[in-house]
Parts: sequence; structure tokens; C-alpha cells
Amino acid sequence: MAWWRNRRRGGQRRRGGAGAGGVKTTLDREGTPADLAHLREFATSRVGVEFYVEPETTATDTTAVAVAADGEWTRRRVGTPAAIGKLARDLRLPVYEAAVVGYPQRMREYNQRRKRDGNSVT
Repeated sequence: MAWWRNRRRGGQRRRGGAGAGGVKTTLDREGTPADLAHLREFATSRVGVEFYVEPETTATDTTAVAVAADGEWTRRRVGTPAAIGKLARDLRLPVYEAAVVGYPQRMREYNQRRKRDGNSVT
């Protein structure tokens, strides 16, 4: 299939569906209610949680990183920035755009501690 058949009028690409060569990849998964439930559970079971929204890319849906006060973190697909915004409002937690403000130093320090102690960072 020619590349121009995957484009809408005005030059915008169609979202989702198949990857290169018409083969759906595992990265084409959208955020699910289970992803939001995981973020909710993480945020309610830890102290000082903040959400960082990551924009959609060609490989993944919009994601959010929840970072606790000690730097522990988790990342999940959320579908849209509005979905994590609603969760953050419901929990009365702050939400930031990761591309604008970056990630907190405590997250990097947590990763360094885990790596130093021989634990996986992911």
C-alpha cells in the first residue's frame, strides 16, 4: 500500500491500526482501564505522588509516569492527557507535562539506588 493512502486530507496521518508493512505491533496497544487502575493504586498506596504526562509518539499512546516522594515510579499508557488529568483531579494530585518540566531528581536517584543494589530499574 502506498504511503499516501494512509494519510487523511490535509496531510495528517491516520492513527492506530497496523505498523510498517500492515503488521500490527505490540506497541500499538492503547491505554486501558486496567492501566488507570494501576496508576490509581500506586498513587493511593504511596506518599507524595505526582503525575508526569508523556505525549503520544508513533510507537506508544499517551503515557503517564507516577512518581512517589521516595522516587519510586511506574509508567502506564493512559489514552489521552484528559484521562490522567481526571485521575489526578479525583485524587487531588498534581500533574505535569514531562516534556515541559522534565522528571524530578528523586526519580533519577531512585533509579541509581536500584541499579547500585543490583535491582532492575524497569
